Amino acid sequence: MRDKRTVDELSIEELEQILIVKRQQARAERIKRMARDRKPGAGMFASLKQVEEPDTAPAGTPKANKQDPPAPVEEKKKGRFPINFKWVRDSTLLILELVALGGLVVVLLASVFNVQVLNDEVALAREPTPTFTPTPQIQMQLSVLPGGHSPPSTANNVPQRLADLVQPVVPAPIPTPGPQSATRIVIDAIDVDAIVVEGDDWEQLKKGAGHHIGSANPGERGNCFISAHNDIFGEIFRRLEDLELQDEIVVYAGETPYHYIVKAKRIIEPSDVSVMAPTANPVLTLMTCYPYMIDTHRLVVIAELAE
Repeated sequence: MRDKRTVDELSIEELEQILIVKRQQARAERIKRMARDRKPGAGMFASLKQVEEPDTAPAGTPKANKQDPPAPVEEKKKGRFPINFKWVRDSTLLILELVALGGLVVVLLASVFNVQVLNDEVALAREPTPTFTPTPQIQMQLSVLPGGHSPPSTANNVPQRLADLVQPVVPAPIPTPGPQSATRIVIDAIDVDAIVVEGDDWEQLKKGAGHHIGSANPGERGNCFISAHNDIFGEIFRRLEDLELQDEIVVYAGETPYHYIVKAKRIIEPSDVSVMAPTANPVLTLMTCYPYMIDTHRLVVIAELAE
């Protein structure tokens, strides 16, 4: 039978009992509504959790509205690991720089190794050798200046069927300087003090600076032509380009010194042999390859005998 008493007629215990019943009914309604709105598994789990939670709040105390749905969770952006194009660019540039640096180091090491090998050949060539009989000086007709960086050609590319007809290449002996031939060159301005040998071919220039056969001797009227390498075989003329006008060059013939004064410097093509032409006055011409380690041209220094 329904209780028709008013609220004022009910006792406190009865009011609390009615409130508990109301809450249980509201909770049951929420559980049903959540079961309809959510997945079956989640709704069941939430219902069980809410049923098991004890109602410890005192009577009349407002409770949090548990029936409010949870705040929507923002969907995670697609692409959990986005591509950092700046990092990719910087990494690529760094790798390219490291590769270029490694290539440069390899080239430098190869150059140092080649120079060391050539300098070892110089040391070997300067070891004492038997004295040869002096040979007459012959003025050769040249199409290019002497002192190139290419060694003499060999017969390695001769077909096998013709190999027996080819004589092996034997280096020509270095002529013995005569009593008036150049034997030493000293240039204090660029720290040069080297021996001078007769001839300016590949083998001769391993021993020192080469006096061109047929050119004038030191102190004589004419063109005394001396050449040397700047980057191999001791790098005797490495700093020849640093010579200035009026610098002094001393060329010895035996124990006799001849003093020359620098008058001109020129950069010419390898085919310009006019610098070897005879002169009416005593002239000293020094020549080396140019520029350093490239050697596409020739550097020529012209000096006149001091009075």
